[in-house]
Amino acid sequence: MKSKGFASVWDAIEDTPQAAASMKARSTLMMELSSYIKNQGLTQAQAAALLGVTQPRVSDLMRGKINLFSLDMLLNMAATAGMSPVLKLTKPKVTPDKGSSRQGSATTV
Repeated sequence: MKSKGFASVWDAIEDTPQAAASMKARSTLMMELSSYIKNQGLTQAQAAALLGVTQPRVSDLMRGKINLFSLDMLLNMAATAGMSPVLKLTKPKVTPDKGSSRQGSATTV
């Protein structure tokens, strides 16, 4: 039996590349926000006031409850904290179907 290798745990867990990409971005943002809160020595109440959310939302963030956060919400929280989230896209590793009109390109937003 041959095992299949995956680039990340999300690629192994999620059913589609789209879902895996969303989870990768959300998990990265959650880890960075949690790290920021810890490194600043903020209480959950202080972090909530800074991020413009409730203390239970910060608790969910710190506990890694990823399914409770949208990518938009996490980007907003990071920007509110003064962070500068960056999105990086890369070209596909495989050539798109000949019928596809889209070409991959690298873009940083």
